[in-house]
Amino acid sequence: MTTVQRGAAAPQQLSAEDFDEKALSEVVTKVAASKDKWAQLSIAKRRSLLEETISAIVNEAPAWLHSACKAKGLEEGTTESGEELFSGIGTLVTMARALVIALKDLETKGRPIFPGPVEIALDGRTKIGVFPRTNLERALFAKTTAEVWMKPGLDRRAIQAAQAPAYKDPESHKGLSLVLGAGNVAALGPRDVLSKLFVEGKVVVLKANPVNDYLVPHWTRAMSPLIDAGFLAIVRGGAQVGSYLCDHPLVEDIHVTGSDKTYDAIVYGVGPEGAARKAADTPLRTKPVSAELGSVSPVIVVPGKWSDKELRYQAEHVATMLTNNAGFNCLTPRVIITHASWPQREAFMVEIESVLATIPTRKAYYPGAKDRFQAFVDAHPDADLIGGTANGALPWTVVRGVDAKTTTDICLNVEAFCSLTSECALDADSTAAFVAEAVRFANDVVWGSLSATVLCHPSQIADPLVGPAVEKAIADLKYGGIGFNLFHGLVFALSTTSWGAYPGHARNDIQSGCGVVGNAYMLEGIQKSVVRGPWIQKPKPVWFATQKNSSKVMAKLLNYQANPSFKSMLAVLGAAIR
Repeated sequence: MTTVQRGAAAPQQLSAEDFDEKALSEVVTKVAASKDKWAQLSIAKRRSLLEETISAIVNEAPAWLHSACKAKGLEEGTTESGEELFSGIGTLVTMARALVIALKDLETKGRPIFPGPVEIALDGRTKIGVFPRTNLERALFAKTTAEVWMKPGLDRRAIQAAQAPAYKDPESHKGLSLVLGAGNVAALGPRDVLSKLFVEGKVVVLKANPVNDYLVPHWTRAMSPLIDAGFLAIVRGGAQVGSYLCDHPLVEDIHVTGSDKTYDAIVYGVGPEGAARKAADTPLRTKPVSAELGSVSPVIVVPGKWSDKELRYQAEHVATMLTNNAGFNCLTPRVIITHASWPQREAFMVEIESVLATIPTRKAYYPGAKDRFQAFVDAHPDADLIGGTANGALPWTVVRGVDAKTTTDICLNVEAFCSLTSECALDADSTAAFVAEAVRFANDVVWGSLSATVLCHPSQIADPLVGPAVEKAIADLKYGGIGFNLFHGLVFALSTTSWGAYPGHARNDIQSGCGVVGNAYMLEGIQKSVVRGPWIQKPKPVWFATQKNSSKVMAKLLNYQANPSFKSMLAVLGAAIR
């Protein structure tokens, strides 16, 4: 019997400063003592603190970006640094602003007011429109929409009645949460803090992943209004610190962003004893643990007749998904699912590699990257390696033609977490049949449930057989974040959407995790979020890796998110056009 390795590689920690139990306990005790004050704090005062935090983040952004570029080997003022500004800082501001809007609604209307529309899917589930909210967003993000899909059995009245439970009964929701931050995207830890504080009603201790130790001074200044008020503390440390904090009696629940192996270590422990506890599902720690973990995220390519310009655009689209943050994202697409009989399959893959050849390789800054990369190349020595390896970089890597029948293949079962993706072709008698088979394959064979993208030409959407099959695919995909003609990373970025695994994983087979973050409308009973965009967006999205002016545009976008106005929106559009 073949044992299939699934999930992510074992977590690796960097060395950190000495463990100081007394100092840590004092930090935890101090924050825990503020949970009553937080529960009793008015919505207006919470909103004021959040507004102050937005200002502090923007003030800290230049120094923060400088440190991040230095750590990741990026040149400031380039497309890569613009990407870092957007994902590493901008998405934090976006989330904070979304929560400010929600708090205003809570003050004046009793609940966060989602913009709609509210629709019923073919299978009866309710879909809540959560983007765009304003005419400014409609102008800035043309033809881009987002919806949250709720669990079966929830209608609009029940959904509205259940919103914002931490504000309806703050006393029963108060507590101290431990957030174990991620080591890749700089905004992740602080965003998780905002979810715990402003959505769930908890005070927070945030422990930085050692990979991100250098960010702690920037986070401390950026989040200073919340820290100074006593509702947040940020600490550093490795596995010993994390273990101590997880076991601290004042810590009531834990949220981790990382790998499934990290989650298992928290819940069941490590070594043979931990493995035995996992097998028996007898946890070492019984505190509630929510988690946003990894995934072998698929991109499903619906076959169609594409022009040369369309091939190039979608190749840039997919290449951007891979190269973002040098491939060190839990949402990086790891398998491109194509139709074996698609006449343009080869042309599309060649075009993706052609685009990758124009994008400079990046420093492999995340621990263990070279070993993970080598494991995939050893399994697939015919992988296409694109670009140089100077200054600690890894090449962009594409494993072509993964055999769909070899369901134990590493590309389908293990999150690479480096600059690598793969392609797997499925046999089907028709395009509609391919769409159905791709969904089955993504749900049942590909490991994880965090995020997925579907690419489909407008002519196929209009087809009487293919169009309904594609819409059914969006409904049937068991992924927490889905992009339709739009990178699923936008589900994470928007923040009015939810971000997390598709619900239902067993504790001892956690895969991509449990629970959600983001969720500015404070919805209960979420199943997944879907973002939709145009087939071709004009001008080309500023977040594409092939854009040349993104650092300037992203700076304007950060200002818009901090202070939305017609003037700041025009500044973004003007920079994008230039």
